[in-house]
Amino acid sequence: MSGDGSAVFDRLGLTEYEETALRELLSLGKTTAPNLAEATDIPKARIYGVLESLSDRGFVEVIPGRPKEYQPKPPEAILDRAVENHRQDYESFAAAIDDRREDFLAEFRPRYEGANEDVTPTEELFHVVDVGEPSERETRRLYHDAAEEVNVVTKSFEYFDSVEPAFADALDRGVDVSVLMLVPEFLSTEPRDEPAIQRETVARIREDYPAVEIRFSTGKLPFRGHVADPSPDYETGSAILLVEEEDVPNHMRQAAITDNGAFVAGLKRYFDLIWDHESAADCGLSTD
Repeated sequence: MSGDGSAVFDRLGLTEYEETALRELLSLGKTTAPNLAEATDIPKARIYGVLESLSDRGFVEVIPGRPKEYQPKPPEAILDRAVENHRQDYESFAAAIDDRREDFLAEFRPRYEGANEDVTPTEELFHVVDVGEPSERETRRLYHDAAEEVNVVTKSFEYFDSVEPAFADALDRGVDVSVLMLVPEFLSTEPRDEPAIQRETVARIREDYPAVEIRFSTGKLPFRGHVADPSPDYETGSAILLVEEEDVPNHMRQAAITDNGAFVAGLKRYFDLIWDHESAADCGLSTD
């Protein structure tokens, strides 16, 4: 974790003036619009609109009077309201799509089928997304969609914070989760202290999620990722994986996502072979 609480502002969807006003209000407390405009250099002609927008989002309380005053909500309330706002936005978006689904399909499916009637259908083996938030979002989706099991192949599970709510949700629904980590001796201390991250993550999982079994590979792992719900008949399953490329920084990499049952079954077989024959339960790792 970066320790930079201000980074949350980048996720709130605020304009520059709105962010400036909210930051200042959290430091000033209750104040009037003219006072806030003077403190922030926001034009007086804009300050009322900015404050009304923050009020509409639930981040600021308007206190009636002459003049009106504006009180920021507590930081934890701001975060909770931001999450609720996004949830409502998503539900409104999903409802709007559902309302128009039949009309859209009625108009465009015949066009699509007509344009592709002579094309032999093929199943896409995988598609790719950028490493970072896009790949973490897809990993969370995999946990949410899993019905029976998720097998994790990772170095130190450094992104655990990002996927933990979905991780916990899967366990609550009875999904079996197994984590195969890279043996500590192969972890790097540059640019991040991966052994320390691994120790902390292992300690958290063992403390908070004791049903999750963790093992450590005794050799290097050629890929990292998640494998969910593989089937022996090669019909179902999904996976997200990242091929090991030590010299390529994460921001330049992409993760592969597949719903190809045969491919997922192959990844599961690899996982089982390493788990059963080339891994250990502890490897001397201390979580003290």
